[in-house]
Amino acid sequence: MEKAKVYFTDMHTSFSENLPQKLERLIKTAGIGQIDFEKKYAAIKMHFGEPGNLAFLRPNYAAVVAKVVKELGGKPFLTDCNTLYVGGRKNALDHIDTAYVNGFSPFSTGCHVIIGDGLKGTDDVLIPVEGGEYVKEAKIGRAMMDADVFISLSHFKGHELTGFGGAIKNIGMGCGSRAGKMEMHNAGKPEVDPEKCVGCGRCIKICAHDAPVITNRKAAIDHTKCVGCGRCIGVCPMDAISAPGDETNEILNKKMAEYTWAVLNGRPHFHISLVIDVSPNCDCHAENDIPIVPDVGMFASFDPVALDQACADAVNRQTIIADSQLDHMPHVHHDHFIDSAPTTDWHSQIDHAVKMGIGTDQYELIRI
Repeated sequence: MEKAKVYFTDMHTSFSENLPQKLERLIKTAGIGQIDFEKKYAAIKMHFGEPGNLAFLRPNYAAVVAKVVKELGGKPFLTDCNTLYVGGRKNALDHIDTAYVNGFSPFSTGCHVIIGDGLKGTDDVLIPVEGGEYVKEAKIGRAMMDADVFISLSHFKGHELTGFGGAIKNIGMGCGSRAGKMEMHNAGKPEVDPEKCVGCGRCIKICAHDAPVITNRKAAIDHTKCVGCGRCIGVCPMDAISAPGDETNEILNKKMAEYTWAVLNGRPHFHISLVIDVSPNCDCHAENDIPIVPDVGMFASFDPVALDQACADAVNRQTIIADSQLDHMPHVHHDHFIDSAPTTDWHSQIDHAVKMGIGTDQYELIRI
């Protein structure tokens, strides 16, 4: 396969060009204008940050992408799907509140926020995955699939399960509905914590398969009936129901790649990653540790696989920040991400994405 073009610029500015202006120049140079946006809906997929986390991308960057899409005749919206775990983004109302608190309002970004899988994380579309080794039908948030054009705007950072979180994770995991996230994260099905359960019965009302049962005012889930949709997790007012998190990290990475294929297949797409505030863990945490390496820059490409590879290579060339999580780990793998989270190996998501035909790990880095 021919090398993919990945465009890059560092974080240095001048009196005549600030960072938002530099990002605009980057994505225009990388060719975003080649996409026909005229009167088309454009999903800008990003992470709005868990409450308490301050490493997520500032809304100023989203505003740049939305502005360019509008200039090209498109109708942009910012989007993400609800989370599987308990937190500030597990339903659309809390999720939008979090987005607004973190600065992602129509007034600051120039476009609206739409939660991709609806109020309770159940509004999804089943997309057949051709050649999928682990996923036969991906469960993708409906708003993501309703869009005519797909753009990923990713904060590239470390991740405790997948090695790093870049374009593939932002797209694959981020666009999965609650049932989709269940499929990627777990080989098992939800469990009930009897200490938290009050026997309210909401899980029974939401389940279409009669899996939850209540005995002595405590719920339990019959796994012979459960299909793993995760709806009960979303409606439990006591956060008593959770997923087991029992899938291997390698298979998790491969499932994310297959979900990424489902999101991107058959429509125009473009990808942007900012390698700044490279925290060791996901922005889904309600906190963030100091970065493991200095800020690197901004990257853009039509190929999300090449983009992730280029960003990973760039991070691995950096000097470790003193007293960071990575600085306190043994440096035995000669890889910042694996050294930071030794139970992970990010290569599996890249390799499987190449196998799925999403893109290539071979790239030409073009600095502007």
